[in-house]
Amino acid sequence: MGTTYTVKVVTGRFGSVAGLQEKIDRRLEEINRSMSPYLAGSEISRFNRFQQTGAEFPVSADFLRVMKVAARIYALSDGAWDGTVNPLVDLWGFGRAGRPGQVPPAEKIAAALADVGFNKIDIRDSGALVKREASVTLDLSSIAKGYGVDQAADVVRAAGFTDFLVEIGGEVVAAGLRPDGLPWRVGINRPNPEAGVNEVYKVVALKDRAFATSGDYRQFFTQGGIRYSHIIDPRTGYPVTHRVVSVSILAEDCTLADGLATAVMVMGAEKGLALIDRMEGVEGLIVVEMPDGRLREHASQGILFEPAPR
Repeated sequence: MGTTYTVKVVTGRFGSVAGLQEKIDRRLEEINRSMSPYLAGSEISRFNRFQQTGAEFPVSADFLRVMKVAARIYALSDGAWDGTVNPLVDLWGFGRAGRPGQVPPAEKIAAALADVGFNKIDIRDSGALVKREASVTLDLSSIAKGYGVDQAADVVRAAGFTDFLVEIGGEVVAAGLRPDGLPWRVGINRPNPEAGVNEVYKVVALKDRAFATSGDYRQFFTQGGIRYSHIIDPRTGYPVTHRVVSVSILAEDCTLADGLATAVMVMGAEKGLALIDRMEGVEGLIVVEMPDGRLREHASQGILFEPAPR
């Protein structure tokens, strides 16, 4: 997944974490072999090379579960989240091998846009995917990491622990309470390209919740006085322009929180907040950078913050 992970476990007097890291590592490796676009032999890489339309491509239970959540987010967001957007991301130079810095020609954007559309893939309950168009490809990076957090948390639960925190690349599942009997405290990074990775903007108290943040303040380029971020709207082919710089989502599971955070980044503050408010058990914070550099917050009614450390 190209990042680090942290697991904190409250063991009690007689608890032991012996063997727990090895179990978590094995589970995350299974998910990597399924959905890592960096591995040529992963399920997702093989699916992307699969050129037969109308034919079933069998996938693992992990892949199928993520695809079903992805389909839900695609529908809820009216296509703002789309796991097939990668041709556009690559074209704009924000892909794994790209160097952002130049606006592509309109005809190339239109050509890449023709290969985008999550609805070009059928998801079969039998455990298979079917391409409607041979050129369609998947990149589930904006949701699979959250799934990894959920699965690592399941490993910890299966070991008998009820109070713990699992974090992968900033996405979190917090269960139970800390040793002092208080909820876990998770910080939101200050959405500024100059901010350090440990600079805290807001603090959220979590108990039995998942938490994910998406932002565009570290990957962008400027051309002709216009700022182009790596958050591409899969419906237009162009980076979003509404200046949402950070979205944080609280939900019951991290797979949903991770994907929703990206979807709301694309949707913008007004439509994104409306979606959050419609969803039971989901809260969110949307941060918009104003033209003068000030930050304006749009928060759902149920999200509560604690004082940030000084």
